[in-house]
Amino acid sequence: MNILVVNCGSSSLKFQLINAETEDCIAKGLCERIGIEGSMISYTPAGGEKEKTVTPMNDHTEAIRLVLEALTNEKTGVVKSLDEIGAVGHRIVHGGEKFAEATIITDEVLKAIEECNELAPLHNPANLIGINACKKLMPNTPMVAVFDTAFHQTMPEEAYLYGLPYDYYRNYKIRRYGFHGTSHAYVSKRASEVLGEKYEDLKIIVCHLGNGASISAVKNGKCVDTTMGLTPLEGLIMGTRSGDIDPAIIEFIAHKENKSIDEIMNVLNKKSGVLGLSDNLSSDFRDIEDGYFAGQENAVRAMNVFVYRVIKYIGAYIAAMNGVDAICFTAGVGENGPLVRTLVCKNLEYMGITLDEELNQKRGLDLVITTPESKTKVLVIPTNEELMIAKQTAQLVK
Repeated sequence: MNILVVNCGSSSLKFQLINAETEDCIAKGLCERIGIEGSMISYTPAGGEKEKTVTPMNDHTEAIRLVLEALTNEKTGVVKSLDEIGAVGHRIVHGGEKFAEATIITDEVLKAIEECNELAPLHNPANLIGINACKKLMPNTPMVAVFDTAFHQTMPEEAYLYGLPYDYYRNYKIRRYGFHGTSHAYVSKRASEVLGEKYEDLKIIVCHLGNGASISAVKNGKCVDTTMGLTPLEGLIMGTRSGDIDPAIIEFIAHKENKSIDEIMNVLNKKSGVLGLSDNLSSDFRDIEDGYFAGQENAVRAMNVFVYRVIKYIGAYIAAMNGVDAICFTAGVGENGPLVRTLVCKNLEYMGITLDEELNQKRGLDLVITTPESKTKVLVIPTNEELMIAKQTAQLVK
């Protein structure tokens, strides 16, 4: 079954057409600057050349229409008609407590997703726009919602509750939800396959490290803790996000600089992280890494603080699970940053971890990068959220 996977942002739309049985990506692409001058679609059929077309896209419905036209194009298309697309899988950022797994999209499901808008105001409204655009153009094709938060719904109460008056949870569902769940699910399951072990028998820590970053603890096939919270701001230091801070800092800065809550939240989300720590050198970890090797003080500082936070959370999750069998690195930095992996693992030698430095330099493969003698395995697993969405969508539709 061919599954169209759609990931909508406020002005962008990523897509892949995937054969859920063979797990092959048949075509992929990106619509950019939707509703903005200079909008463009890029499209790459499997084995073909990447095409870029600058064309007006006033809204997501027009973007979806261009995607479907590209997929069915007589010369470069990969399907003869839309009938060859069995279902559409939509990435939804926040499902709150309502969704612990992927689900067929109905009017009731759409309403429940909309009720989570205030928990993810930058993402859920855009996700809903994508769903409605697809429904308009493909009214007879099943639609499935796959939630970033769903994988983390197995966290126990002691892991997801904040130390706040319980009424805030009771009345407003203020709790830790976690994100990147589709990636954490894929990587942890793939790690068990690479190791040749039963998923339900393993204790795995997944480090999804990129411009957005989170770590999860997966015990016996279930997530028991993760670093992101009510929003993606909690947890690790990221590209522009602060991660964990003392909440009183917000009041302190508000008084010192006469800023509103909204202004401070903008600083915490868009001007902090390694961007802020590097004194605005960059939010791109490649630039931070280059500066680190060049001995630039601001880059070294940013890298060391980032790595230290990763090490702390790994240690915390080893304690929470009473041990660990495998630690996995994934996402942009996790997959492509041997420096970060080396710096992190140097502080985990007490776990009997010894890296194979030659393997640690490789990229793009599912790899165990520790030596055979290493008591705890360290893996690099390139994440594939789109494949996970396609497989879950196909399973539900069948």
